[in-house]
Amino acid sequence: MIRLASSSQTRAMLLQNAGVAFIQESVDFDEESIIASSPKNFVYQATMGKYEANLRAFGYDEYPLLVADTVVTSQNLILRKARCVDDARNILMTQSGNITSIITCMIYHSKAKKLVDISKTDYLFERFDEADLERYLDSGEWKGKAGACMVEGFCKPYIKEVRGYESTAMGLSVEVLKRFM
Repeated sequence: MIRLASSSQTRAMLLQNAGVAFIQESVDFDEESIIASSPKNFVYQATMGKYEANLRAFGYDEYPLLVADTVVTSQNLILRKARCVDDARNILMTQSGNITSIITCMIYHSKAKKLVDISKTDYLFERFDEADLERYLDSGEWKGKAGACMVEGFCKPYIKEVRGYESTAMGLSVEVLKRFM
């Protein structure tokens, strides 16, 4: 049994599908204060901030602690969570027809082991259909998603090529985690 220190339902689903027993509870960390020049540095700082906040709140004695964060980058831009529908549209148009990298950092800490992993999955997307994009924006499914991106949803039919694990792009590199556990 591990403690998933994340409110993400997608991360919970990934652990469930991988057969990993967990409880889900977390304390918040404000990512807005992070200043980073590269996507890997940003995602590492965000994950470390979440790790330190959750370590103070829960420790790792009762259950191993697992925290993660994800960042999306395309055209040399860090694409954060969209604040509004227009922001989401601009973020998604940056990815349309381009290579988009989704980088996930996770920290797993138990009494016996500590893992810090940064994994990346690259997608080459076809150009997004404008009407399809507007339906996705109207659905609100982009809310709370790094880069407003859902590779398991809206973006899936536009994937031309993929390099890496889908789980990494969905927010938790379960293949790496399971090997380590």
